[in-house]
Amino acid sequence: MTGPNKRQMAVALAYQNGDTAPKVVASGRGLIAQAIIERAKENGVYVHESEELVSMLMQVELDQHIPPQLYLAVAELLAWLYRLERGEIPAIPLTTPPVNR
Repeated sequence: MTGPNKRQMAVALAYQNGDTAPKVVASGRGLIAQAIIERAKENGVYVHESEELVSMLMQVELDQHIPPQLYLAVAELLAWLYRLERGEIPAIPLTTPPVNR
């Protein structure tokens, strides 16, 4: 996430079978955020941009499960990623506005 007068922020989540919820495994601003995003892309991990969700996830401590208040938002994101990986939906960047011609 970026914006005027805002430093870029990034949060990485991980979920393993048996976990009660995804965990925050990395978070940061500025150069650390850039490194998180670059590492994700290098490893073929899809990077989703949501200013609101990132802001909320930045409040979760490292290696902690996401709070129940975020379950629905993260579940919807994970379901979307699952459908994307299975080729059920096109990989259209969610943050790119349509071009008016």
